[in-house]
Amino acid sequence: MTSDFALQVPAELETALQLKTVQYLVTKRPWLDLYGVNVRPVAPYGSASRRVNVDPALIHRCLPDELLFEVFSRMAPYDMGRAACVCRKWRYTLRNPIFWRNACLKAWQLSGMVENYKILQSKYESSWRKMWLLRSRIRIDGIYVSRNTYIRAGVREWKVTNPVHLVCYYRYMRFFPSGRFLYKTSGQTVKEVVKCMNFRASKTEGVFSGRYTLTDDKVEATFVYPGLRPTMWRAFLRLRGTTLGANNRLDLLSLSTSKVNSDGIIELEEDNLGSAELQEDVISHQRGLAPFAFVPFEEVETSVLNLPVEKMDYYVPG
Repeated sequence: MTSDFALQVPAELETALQLKTVQYLVTKRPWLDLYGVNVRPVAPYGSASRRVNVDPALIHRCLPDELLFEVFSRMAPYDMGRAACVCRKWRYTLRNPIFWRNACLKAWQLSGMVENYKILQSKYESSWRKMWLLRSRIRIDGIYVSRNTYIRAGVREWKVTNPVHLVCYYRYMRFFPSGRFLYKTSGQTVKEVVKCMNFRASKTEGVFSGRYTLTDDKVEATFVYPGLRPTMWRAFLRLRGTTLGANNRLDLLSLSTSKVNSDGIIELEEDNLGSAELQEDVISHQRGLAPFAFVPFEEVETSVLNLPVEKMDYYVPG
């Protein structure tokens, strides 16, 4: 028997009470909604999958993609690597092969376009960026410096002391993509010499111009000292890097000099900076073979190679 005073609950209120009970028993976990949600990366400029969207960054709202593409196309390769670290959009934009293709064709222009394309397809899976990172190349955005030291006995004073002097001199090499290079041997530091390492330098500054060839990681460089009896200078070097794609070291494998007379016959020359070893028609020098370290132009003023021997008696290029 039911009571006449039974509570009648409307259907809408009953549904609301059930929903409130369920919300009370079940804990809210909004982070669970993030599972399975993938953030789509920004497509490169010119990609077919690119869609118009609103970028919250101020520089991207003010600078059109066309102008950004133009700025990247005028950057040096190492500047593009730094720009790729700014944001995700720049990183994916700089993955465009056209930037790295231009850099590779300029760096290995001596090999020719056809040969570069063959090497690209056979060794680097048609990736210009991979070719730039893994293939040995001569850097042209700075100067290679070899710091050499040797000990020389001084003049004996009275009969008590016998002074010893630590002599420091440098070998400088600056390369150009056309196959030419500049060479200078001097006791001046890199920040003083870099000002005259150009083709406008006079012969009185001791800057000599020569030719070089690059085969894999081997470099052969030669030039001729001018004079009444010209002297041929020849060096064999090996490229390497302290990090991937750095190419910031040049190991001096051998260094030789020889006299060349007016008839083109090679004669021998004595070394003024170190010992020498006779090898048939040339002299192979055994002193002053310290590896070359690369110094970018923007770091010539702050490089440790500017330190005097009182503060750095010996330099290990690594």
